Amino acid sequence: MTAGERDPGLQPERTRLAWRRTTLSCTVAAVLAVRQTLHGGATGAGIVALSLSALAWVVFLWVANRRVQSMGGARPRPMEAEGALTAAACVVALAVFAAAMLF
Repeated sequence: MTAGERDPGLQPERTRLAWRRTTLSCTVAAVLAVRQTLHGGATGAGIVALSLSALAWVVFLWVANRRVQSMGGARPRPMEAEGALTAAACVVALAVFAAAMLF
C-alpha cells in the first residue's frame, strides 16, 4: 500500500450495516402502521397517517440506498447535510405518524 492510499478497514462495512438496520426498523414501523390502520378500522385520519408514513418510508429508503451505494469506494465521501436531515426528518415523521394513529 502506498502512502496516498487509505485502508478503510471495516468502518464502511459497519456503516452500511447500520443503514440496513435502520432501514429494517423503518420498515417494521411502516408495517405496524398498516397493521394498526387495518386492525383499528380504516378512518380518514388513519388513512392519511398511513399514506404519510408510507411516503416517509419510501423517502428514507431512497436516502439510505444512496448512502449505502456511496460507501462502495475505497474512499467514501461524507454524507451531505441535506441527506442526513432528510433521513432524520423521515424517522421523526414516522414516529409522529405512528403516535397520531394511536389517537
